[in-house]
Amino acid sequence: MAKKIIIDTDPGVDDTIAILTALRSPEVEVIGLTSVFGNVPGEIAAQNALRLVELEGHGDIPVARGSDVPLVFPLEKLGTWVHGEDGMGNTQPPAPKGKVVDKSAAEFIVEMAHAYPGEVTLVPVGPLTNIALALRIDPGIAALIKEVVIMGGAVANPGNMTPVAEANIYHDPHAADIVMAAGWPLVLVGLDVTHKTIITPEFQQMLFKAGNPAVELISKVLPCYQNFFNNLYGLNGAIYTHDPSAISYVINPDLFTTKDVPVFVETEGRCVGQTVADWAHQWEERTPVKVCLDVNSEGVLALLKERLTA
Repeated sequence: MAKKIIIDTDPGVDDTIAILTALRSPEVEVIGLTSVFGNVPGEIAAQNALRLVELEGHGDIPVARGSDVPLVFPLEKLGTWVHGEDGMGNTQPPAPKGKVVDKSAAEFIVEMAHAYPGEVTLVPVGPLTNIALALRIDPGIAALIKEVVIMGGAVANPGNMTPVAEANIYHDPHAADIVMAAGWPLVLVGLDVTHKTIITPEFQQMLFKAGNPAVELISKVLPCYQNFFNNLYGLNGAIYTHDPSAISYVINPDLFTTKDVPVFVETEGRCVGQTVADWAHQWEERTPVKVCLDVNSEGVLALLKERLTA
């Protein structure tokens, strides 16, 4: 039976790859997208989410617009310098045909948790504001959600927003710590593994040969994202596999090696946004989460190739 998933997203170039992969995977049933600020402002994130479900005929999937700002901190710079002002590599795509549903992302998450108790997997691939707000509305959803698979954090790897903080966690550290402390089954797919799987220019060209709407869109939005990785990491056209790694975990968790450990998020000081694994259990009691520490990168790439070129 396909896993029911809600993708909480701030699309985003790598979000685009992840969402299109999910929509083409029989192992999952995407029952909704919830949008959040992060890579782009909230309104653009919602519009991009609508565009992505409509691209290959999934316009019946509901999209709920979420938060435009973090829980506590004022909104700092967004990821538009990475993903483009439109989140789609500055390609200025046409407006979507559909509209968001008449409830907030947090309300939608709570509604789906109660509609399908024990069946829904949340897959946040942006800041965790919507997930924390859902917990505020109804803390009881922690017992109803099947699993939360987060693209975010860095336990043994340097950060990509600061020396210690990954971007999704950094953008709303207070929300992230609420989510880490909720006690539900949670998996952290962070930079420790997403930096180990590299989509090379050769792999990209192989995808593009498929010529379907998904890879045609990816080919259009990718150059802006490549420029960021070229300038910061010198990857020469390659990109790290961030959000698609979280979807790959949902589809096939056997591709990843995890270790259970309580995780705390720093919410003040120069280390704000750092995800700290309490390996020796020296801090207060907190339910352990599964932290991905290694990955079968060839397996992840094979999965992406199979789904995106079908």
